[in-house]
Parts: sequence; C-alpha cells; structure tokens
Amino acid sequence: MRTEKVNFKNNQGNDLSGYLELPIDQDPHNFVLFAHCFTCNKNFFAAKNISRTLAQNGYGVLRFDFTGLGESKGDFANSNFSGNIEDLLAAAAYLEQEFKAPGLLIGHSLGGAAVLFAAKDLQSVKAVTTIGAPSTTAHVQHLIEDSVEEIERNGNATVNIGGRSFNIKKQFLEDIDKHELTSYLNKLKKSLLIMHSPQDKIVGIKNAEELYIAARHPKSFVSLDGAEHLLSNKEDATYAGNVIATWASRYLSIPNKEIPESNADVVAVLEKEDAFTTRIKAGNHSFLADEPISFGGKDYGPTPYQFLSSGLAACTSMTLQMYAKRKKWPLDDVETHVYYSREHQKDCENCEKSDTKIDTFRREIKLYGDLDKKQKERLLEIADRCPVHKSLTSTTTIKTKLI
Repeated sequence: MRTEKVNFKNNQGNDLSGYLELPIDQDPHNFVLFAHCFTCNKNFFAAKNISRTLAQNGYGVLRFDFTGLGESKGDFANSNFSGNIEDLLAAAAYLEQEFKAPGLLIGHSLGGAAVLFAAKDLQSVKAVTTIGAPSTTAHVQHLIEDSVEEIERNGNATVNIGGRSFNIKKQFLEDIDKHELTSYLNKLKKSLLIMHSPQDKIVGIKNAEELYIAARHPKSFVSLDGAEHLLSNKEDATYAGNVIATWASRYLSIPNKEIPESNADVVAVLEKEDAFTTRIKAGNHSFLADEPISFGGKDYGPTPYQFLSSGLAACTSMTLQMYAKRKKWPLDDVETHVYYSREHQKDCENCEKSDTKIDTFRREIKLYGDLDKKQKERLLEIADRCPVHKSLTSTTTIKTKLI
C-alpha cells in the first residue's frame, strides 16, 4: 500500500494530522474513516495495521489524531467527546472534498462510540464497525475512576492512562454524560458490525452484547477471540481488517471490472476513465499494465516495454536452468537483468514513422554455482537460443482486425 501524510482543519480551526492509506495497484473503490481509542493516536497498532489491511483490499483509509493528540494541534484538556465527533465530521468533509466521501466508519474503543454518533450526520456512510467499543460513553470514567472525585471537586485533574499523563477537565465528564448510546443505536439506520474480544479486560465483552441488543438490523457480531483490547498483536489486527473488508463489501458499491472472455492468449482492456491503467488477463492470471506518473499514468503496473523485457528475462532464466538440469551441471540460481534503451513515450510520439524505432535490449546474466569457464561460456551461448530471444530477433508479423 501507499501511505500519504495529510492535514486538515476542524471546526475550531485546529490543524489535524492524519495518514491516508491507499492501495498500491489501483484507485480506492471506497474510502474509510478510522477513529482511534481514547487518548491513543493514529499510529497505535490497531489503527495502523487495520488501515493497511483494508488498503490491501482496495480501500482508501484515513486515520488521524483527534484534537490535542499525536501530531494534531489544539489542547486535549479543552476537548471532549462532542469534539471527537466534530473532528470525524471534519475528516469526512476533507475526504469528500479531496477524494470521495467515506462509505465506512471504523472506531476502536471510545472511537467506536464516536463513529456511531458521527454516522447519523454522514449520508455517504452505509456501514459502521466498532472494535472493543463500550456500550455507554460513561464507561471512560472507569479509566479515570481514581481521579473523578478530584475532577468534580477542582474542575480538573492530571490522570495517568497507559503510562501517559493527561489533564482531564470536568467539562469532559459532563459532555460524556450527555451521550446515551444504547437508546440512540435503535435509531441509527446504518449496517453495523460489532467486533469484540471475550478476553478484553479494558472494555468487557458484556458491552458488545448490549450494543448488539440495542442496534437494529442489519447487524453482525464477530468475536476477536484471544485478542487484547488494543489489538497489539498484528495477526489480530490483520484478521479484523480482512473481516471488515469482506463484511463491508455487502453494503458498499464496489465496481466489478471483468475482463471479457476470450480464446486469445492475452486480453488487455483499457476503459476511458482509467487513463493508462490497463487490465490484462493472460491464461489464468490477471494483472495491470500502466505508465509512470510523469507520463500521465498512475504507475499501478509495469509499462508495456517492461512487460516485453520481463518476457525476455524470464525466458532466459528458464532456458538456462532447463539446459543445465539436462546436462546435470551444478547451476544453482540464475539472475537475468534486462535493460531497454527506448522509452514508450518517445516511440508513441512517432509511432506512424516506420524508421523511428531502434529496439536495443541489453541483457546481463549472473550465474550461481560451481561452474567452470567452459560451462559458463556455453550457457551464455544458450541464452541467445531462448524462444523469446528468437522471437524478438526474427522477422515478426502482427495481423490486426476489428472484432
């Protein structure tokens, strides 16, 4: 996947910092917003690993720091749960303006409660996922229960959460109390996936049960058995990401770009809106061809000439291995490096002139194994006999017709 750092402003004018995880070989078919847990940030294990897993499944995912946390500006002490919801709405507006409005919201722990409240104001959102979320926003008081009395008495207190110190003000607790989640859930008309670990010691599994009972259909529950609350184990986060990707596909619009059936060895399809990104099917294998960004492509796949060079390199390595095995020579590995002297862009500018193309392939071969000099020299001769080499150096005819 590709990771891009982004910044946007919330409704208080504070700069919020985030990372956009994007698929490496395609445009995202849908965008997702990820809300991290209470006092966490965008770089915590769950946020990062789940976002990257979704990107591998074709989603674009924005994970960002709430006000006053991580790299986002603003004073955390002056923030509250309502502010988290507003930050989510600002993030959604940023996605809509710069890319595409989010179709899926994911929230971890208290972030799960935040996305549930934010979802009602986002028409583009079709599905919501919570991970280890509390069934009541007041649950956060359990994390600071030793300081609640001091906060009530003095208006604020410094509390230690996860080994870090935070200043919590009374207005934070008052704002939390205003958001009653279970009665609100019955009115939320979004598809819901609740994920929770039975071993969660921070937010007990009972919370998942209460959320599920309160929510309306369609709703689903998936047990993250064996995971701890923060999903620090990458395997747990990856599993969650893959499940979310599959579950959400039922509720989101994901284009299915099929390659036409054909008896040909290779089929290449390029749709008008895809610039140079070409879908290819060769036998039972599918992949992409593209052009570099500098030429107006998206670099989602090799260029046509890189495919041509790849065929020569692969055929050379295969031919040498086959020959050495037949001779029972001690050849271990073969590396074939191919360089092509012309760029596709330059050829296309003059593609109607038959005298403008001079194709030069430079091939360098590295042989591993206990080979003597004569064996190496013979293998170098055999390289010129590989089938693709012969095709490239022979007179080739291409017959074309419309179908």
